Amino acid sequence: MTDQNLTVRFFARLREELDTESLELPATPGQTVEGVLSELAARGGPWAQLQGDQPVMAAVNQAMAKPSTPVTPGDEVAFFPPVTGG
Repeated sequence: MTDQNLTVRFFARLREELDTESLELPATPGQTVEGVLSELAARGGPWAQLQGDQPVMAAVNQAMAKPSTPVTPGDEVAFFPPVTGG
């Protein structure tokens, strides 16, 4: 990974449905978790679910994050489905 990129990781159902465990995206000034989700969802197909009816949870550098959480070059952003209990 270069210092100008974000590492984006996917867990559980998302990893299976997107058929990838991780990828790198260029980091841009002022970027947020929501911005990363929008960029990925714009790819269409199964990626669109990232902004669909079922919310995804996010973490930045292994700390729970909100959509407004800023991301900076070198950060790791992880997305995973909400945990449900039964």
